[in-house]
Amino acid sequence: MKIKLVGLLVIVFASIGFISCIDQENTIEAIFEKDLKAIDEYVATSNLVNVKEFNDPVLGIRVIWQELSNSGVTVARGDTISTDYIGRLLVNDVIFDTSIEAVAVQNNIFSSQRRYVPLRFRTSSNSSPQVVISGFEYGLLQLELGDKATILIPSEYAYGNNPPQGIPQNAPLIFEVDLIEVKAGPQQ
Repeated sequence: MKIKLVGLLVIVFASIGFISCIDQENTIEAIFEKDLKAIDEYVATSNLVNVKEFNDPVLGIRVIWQELSNSGVTVARGDTISTDYIGRLLVNDVIFDTSIEAVAVQNNIFSSQRRYVPLRFRTSSNSSPQVVISGFEYGLLQLELGDKATILIPSEYAYGNNPPQGIPQNAPLIFEVDLIEVKAGPQQ
C-alpha cells in the first residue's frame, strides 16, 4: 500500500512539474490574444481609409475596405479569383511579398526569377484544397469584385509557428488586396 501511495505521489509531482514547465506566454491561446491586441492597436493608430469594416470575433480576422465597388459580384467557395496584393508584417509594416513589380522594386524584394502578376487561385471547397493561407482566403471571401481592402490576420490563420523564410514565427499579417477577377466555380 505504501509503495502504491509513493508511486502515486511521484506521478502527481512529476505532472505538476511538467505542467509548470509549459510556457504560458507561448500557448496558442496566449499568442492569439497577443495578436488580437496588436491588430486592435494597429487599427486604432494607423491611417487606414475605412469605408466599411468586417471583424470576425471568433477568428480575429478583420477586413477594412478602402474602396467599395458595389459590383454585386461576390466570391463563393470553389470560385477562381485573381487579386493583386501587398503582404506586410503587422509588427513593423515591412513588406514581405507582393504581386506588384513596382512595389517589389521599391521595397528591395524584387526577384528576376518571378513573374509579377495578380495571384490567381481557386478558393477551397469540398472538391478543391486550400492553396493560400486560410486568413487570406477568408478575407477575400468577404469582398466583391472590384473592392480594395486591407485584411488583418492573426498568426494562427497565417503561417503560425511554421512560416516561410522572411516571416517570423507567430507573426500576424496584413494584406492590401484588390480583387480584380471572380470566375464562378462549379456549384457546391
